[in-house]
Amino acid sequence: MSDSSPLPPARLHPEAELARDALSTPLLSRAARLARWAGPDTRVDAGAGLVDEQLPAAAEALGLSGEDAAADASEAWRVAVDTGLVEVIDEEAGTVAAGADLARLTGGAPQDVLAVWLGALETVVADASVPDLDDLVEAVDTGAEIDLSSLDWDPEAEAEFLDGVLANLYLLTLNEDGPGDGAVPLPALAASMIVPSDMGEPTNDILEQVSDAMMRLDDQFRMLEPVGLVEYQPVDEALMADTAEEPSAPVDETDVSRYGMVRLTPLGLYGLRARLLEAGVEAPAVGDLADKGADALFDGTATFPPAAAQAETEQWLAHRDPLAAARELLAAARGSDTGAPLRRLRCQQALSLVGAQAEPALREVLDDAELGGLARVWLTERGAPDVPAPSGDMVFWLTVDTIAAQLAAEGNSAELRALVEGLAQHHSGFFTTAWRVDHPATADVLEAMGRLHPDKKIAKEARKAAFKARSQQGS
Repeated sequence: MSDSSPLPPARLHPEAELARDALSTPLLSRAARLARWAGPDTRVDAGAGLVDEQLPAAAEALGLSGEDAAADASEAWRVAVDTGLVEVIDEEAGTVAAGADLARLTGGAPQDVLAVWLGALETVVADASVPDLDDLVEAVDTGAEIDLSSLDWDPEAEAEFLDGVLANLYLLTLNEDGPGDGAVPLPALAASMIVPSDMGEPTNDILEQVSDAMMRLDDQFRMLEPVGLVEYQPVDEALMADTAEEPSAPVDETDVSRYGMVRLTPLGLYGLRARLLEAGVEAPAVGDLADKGADALFDGTATFPPAAAQAETEQWLAHRDPLAAARELLAAARGSDTGAPLRRLRCQQALSLVGAQAEPALREVLDDAELGGLARVWLTERGAPDVPAPSGDMVFWLTVDTIAAQLAAEGNSAELRALVEGLAQHHSGFFTTAWRVDHPATADVLEAMGRLHPDKKIAKEARKAAFKARSQQGS
């Protein structure tokens, strides 16, 4: 992630569903089968890996065949050892037994299953950061000490690169402008780590770095898919074929999917959030605020995208009686501090999700200077009878409060610009009265209107009104 902006909240699947997903992943299910397969005659080497003579039997127990069968069995065994599904009971003899975590995996609660899966994920992520061992063997003489510097491989940098890629994939999945449940093209993910944000047209050197990163990521995502982190469509091998050879079929070079597509699974979203939390990153999830007060709900969702804020609010409301919830929301929305307008906007949005049972709470605040306006809006929108008309002062106060909230939530957005233009167009003499509004944000709102309105004459009126408002506040 390129900056320290708050992360959007993750919308996680239920733990029971995620645990079922974890148990069905190829790598963890194979590791569990090997843990049950292992017996008194199973032997491991000094690094707790299966001795070569036993790999064919392990592959057969897993139903694996082909040239990669032994390597896949070896990987599953390593995961079984690393996650505690298998324990070495005699290092000298190289004997093993089922580990304590095998029972957690097969008979534990969903949290137990997910804890074991997270251990498997760490093993695979660590392995994915290591270059192909064949390259290491070729780089040094047999039996010689491996000089990592001579191999142009920095383990820490490689791990940080993969962590950065996974963090960007996590952010793209959560961002409302990102792919969501869709797949991310591998070139875009590689470019997010290589191309500077302020660069216009990438140089040939940068493009070459992106291409190299894509090839590394292609290998890494192939490794990460069996643990259930991602769904991955690999790079089309025809792209890596000898360019001197004629392709066997027409090649569409504009088809971005041929360059690799990766999608974070629901289990992967859970796993990456857990890794971010472990690293000390604030990574919220929808539902975190369900048992907190309304003040915490407003503060917590202040930086959320609209859909995420609504999902969090819906969960918060689901735990409460509608009338009691409405009263709590209204009480938390009061205040004259700089954050109060945005709290009232969040309150209004939350109340829009509450049914008619909340009506008594809204009627109780009709005479409240800060809440009476939004109460009238809520009641009128629901066709409630006997809603008193707002005074002129209340209308202007609510207008200033609404614009102040929009400024806090969105800044100088196109929506706010349209709101400002509409106000000035439909309310002649707006600025003549607006500067007198007894609201802490009046001057700031008028200055913003002067900045946002495209008509120079109206913008000047807004700035004059802002000056008067500041003079009034200072007197």
